[in-house]
Amino acid sequence: MTVISVLELRVKTEALDGAAALIEETLEVTRGRPGCLGVEITVDIDDPTHYIVVERWATLADDDAYRVFRATPDGASALGTVLSEPPALTRAELRTTL
Repeated sequence: MTVISVLELRVKTEALDGAAALIEETLEVTRGRPGCLGVEITVDIDDPTHYIVVERWATLADDDAYRVFRATPDGASALGTVLSEPPALTRAELRTTL
């Protein structure tokens, strides 16, 4: 089952200039993880501090393994330094029929 993970990021206003590069750098690591089928980054048209990251994972186990990796020293990123609040994560199963 394909899993879609939606990560909402709120960037500090004073960090906007460097945030996009840091987010892109962080997500390059994500794209290289086993089971990652792709990552898209969007920015809210009305609020440039609001980023929405859409990740596609081959399985829930791949996404779970990625979340565990990010909680380790090797997987840690500097992303938290530009965020005004903790990221919000929503995970959903991609279905072709309901």
